Amino acid sequence: LTLAVVLPERNLTYPWAWPRVGPAVRLAVAAVNARPDLLPGFTLRWVFGSSEDGHGVCSEMAAPLAAVDLRLAHHPAAFLGPGCVYTAAPVARFTSHWRLPLVTAGAEAHGFDDKREQFGLTTRAGPSHRKLGELGVQLHRRFNWTRRALLVYWDEKVDDRPYFFAAEGLYVQLPTLHNLTVMDVVFRDSGNFSFIIQEIKHKGR
Repeated sequence: LTLAVVLPERNLTYPWAWPRVGPAVRLAVAAVNARPDLLPGFTLRWVFGSSEDGHGVCSEMAAPLAAVDLRLAHHPAAFLGPGCVYTAAPVARFTSHWRLPLVTAGAEAHGFDDKREQFGLTTRAGPSHRKLGELGVQLHRRFNWTRRALLVYWDEKVDDRPYFFAAEGLYVQLPTLHNLTVMDVVFRDSGNFSFIIQEIKHKGR
């Protein structure tokens, strides 16, 4: 019985990088194999494919290619990872087509909540930005913030865009509070901060 692992191979800026997760996978596989009653007649093993590109960054091209290679070569029963949003999405679509479960500690974006079709077999073991949005809704109700919400976040449109997807959870959930106006302001390292402050002044009240 084979578990296919698709994670960043070396980049430790990702919490789900293989050097961090690998020891736990090895321990888990050894623990399962030490208990014959858990999977009678089977021996669990793992195979690895990297979701990094040549620069060590999560790649929406490298991850699905690694997943397809592992599927064809090893016929796994399940996938572990990827964690990054842009790599998890195409791999999850493939695993759903193959009718195989995918477990990830990442994939926090709101879109992974849709279990009707392409992400129906995806299980997230970590936090989701939908829950952040639901927290925002509860805070607005608790403090009676009923008129408008302004989301200010940093977004360079590179790598996994964590702040964009975090803001997305709030942006999608806050409108469930009726008559609440939700606006957003994006800034970048080279942005005009005077303009951002003026935007906050005019749109945040």
